[in-house]
Amino acid sequence: MKFKMTGMKQLQNRLKELENNAEELEKTKSISFEELFTNSFMHQFTSFSSMEEMIEKSPYTVNSSKDFAAIPDDEWDVYVRSHTSFTSWQEMLDKAGTDYAVRKLGF
Repeated sequence: MKFKMTGMKQLQNRLKELENNAEELEKTKSISFEELFTNSFMHQFTSFSSMEEMIEKSPYTVNSSKDFAAIPDDEWDVYVRSHTSFTSWQEMLDKAGTDYAVRKLGF
């Protein structure tokens, strides 16, 4: 019994593309908020159109990454819980990170 397999070359090409994308993703040292929290992500999961808007409308003055890091975690979690579909900042970061990886891998 014989059968013909088609599409193997396309599959091999796609797997090679995924491998290359994974290698590039692995080299990533840092990701900007703009790359991580896309406007699409913010529209879908928050009451804001951008991360910049979320920070601007927060009760905190943030002019640098140092200012952002100085916000007490428990207070920021309350803000995140109030204005997003997430229960914590960590949950929001995790989801954004997963979405970023999926985009970079090419899915």
